[in-house]
Amino acid sequence: MRKFILALTLTAVALGTMQSCRYRPRHHNSHNATRNTRTETTTRATRGHSDRVKFRREGGVLFIPVEINGFPMDFIFDTGASSVSMSLTEAIFMYKQGRLTDDDILGSQQFQDATGHISEGTIINLRSVVIGNREVKNVQASVVENQEAPLLLGQTVLKNFGKVTIDYDNDYITFD
Repeated sequence: MRKFILALTLTAVALGTMQSCRYRPRHHNSHNATRNTRTETTTRATRGHSDRVKFRREGGVLFIPVEINGFPMDFIFDTGASSVSMSLTEAIFMYKQGRLTDDDILGSQQFQDATGHISEGTIINLRSVVIGNREVKNVQASVVENQEAPLLLGQTVLKNFGKVTIDYDNDYITFD
């Protein structure tokens, strides 16, 4: 636990006062760069070829239910985000619940926010990301210092689903 808290705390200090939660990876500087984390997508249940997931709207933002390492959370469906992103608060909470371990810390990485500002953050491995009846294993995610940063579901997960259709009339996202 000390390694985890120390790594996330150092990241928080290094990040300073981040204003944006939309990060794009710029440069990888991992402490455990040789770690083998192969992403794979599987279907957990047989419900046909496509999977519909109900979303909820808050303003113009779509939230979908996602299970991270067995823990249910609501993420912003963000096709413009390059990676999955969560705040330091969620990461520490998941660690205290046993949903993240010291082995899940992959190292550090530099991020560029929407304003062009570059900061360093912590990269973690999410062993399991479940959306509907599909599971993606070993997804890299970023932990941002901003304690109010929303949970973003970005391309590190979405690229594993192929065709994605949004039905705004019925509030469903379909993964084919």
